[in-house]
Amino acid sequence: MLTQDEKFMKECIKLALKGKNKTSPNPMVGCIVLDKNGNMVSKGYHHKYGENHAERDALLKLKNNEANGGTLYVNLEPCSHYGHTPPCTDLIIEHKLKRVIIGIKDINPKVDGISILKKAGIEVKIGVLEEESKFLNRVFIKNMKEKMPYVVLKTATTMDGKISTKNGDSKWITSEKSRQKVYKMRSEFDCILTSSNTVIADNPTMKHNFKCILDTNERVPKTANIFKQGEIYIATKYNTPLKNEKLDIKAILSELYKKGIYTVFAECGGTLAGAMLKENLIDEIYQFIAPKILNDNDGKSSFDGNNILKISQTKNLQIYSSKKIGNDLLIKSIVLK
Repeated sequence: MLTQDEKFMKECIKLALKGKNKTSPNPMVGCIVLDKNGNMVSKGYHHKYGENHAERDALLKLKNNEANGGTLYVNLEPCSHYGHTPPCTDLIIEHKLKRVIIGIKDINPKVDGISILKKAGIEVKIGVLEEESKFLNRVFIKNMKEKMPYVVLKTATTMDGKISTKNGDSKWITSEKSRQKVYKMRSEFDCILTSSNTVIADNPTMKHNFKCILDTNERVPKTANIFKQGEIYIATKYNTPLKNEKLDIKAILSELYKKGIYTVFAECGGTLAGAMLKENLIDEIYQFIAPKILNDNDGKSSFDGNNILKISQTKNLQIYSSKKIGNDLLIKSIVLK
């Protein structure tokens, strides 16, 4: 059974999700305000980057002294500095709230809202639905902590983990519904990342505003379909540091972050996917599994490039979602590091 604080925090998280794919590079935040009698008098969320934060969105809807002596719930520590909008802490203090319940502390070093609220005599409780709040803003947390984009790898495999036959035939492993789902997924990310091997083998268009191709020796012809639409960043040995005679993928991701890329959707073959997994550069995996079995060990695998002798050396994942798409199964997992 959830406590009252947990119930209201869960509602904050639901509200925050209304801003999904609109608030980046800011976090998703929801806010609920109760009066001194425990009645909800307002709610709000961060609608879009550059617009009011959730606390301001909720508090500016109030009339007179409705929040006086009441409680404010928010899934992320209120900001205490000037950005596109004034500090939320000032407005909370102005409305004379008695309590502020927070999901997680803000990882941004500029934020010190908890201390400011406490100095103003406001009771502060932090850590309510902490894990859920962290999961909600996992992209923001990685961006702020590591100054790197959040990377999701998409794979489409048979039930025995194959992405193509040994001669490269892969059309089509998954259903039309799954492929349509992938098209929609792409729009949720700042960049699609792929390899020269994938472009040469499949000649995909990969419609998106920004794409990155790892092409060490500049093998991809400029007539390839991928050049027909969107901005392209090509990482080669001439503009990217090498690591063990191969492109330094971490350096590429760092460069993308500097270009304002906060989320990356990787669509590639087993060689690049395996290298990224080995180097801990993948945060999540979206795996589409078709009800098909190739039954051929020489078929190409979704991850390739590591010599494992013990099960204890495998990468561990945490599944957080599974859904049937047509006849296929889509599993979403966090890569545990």
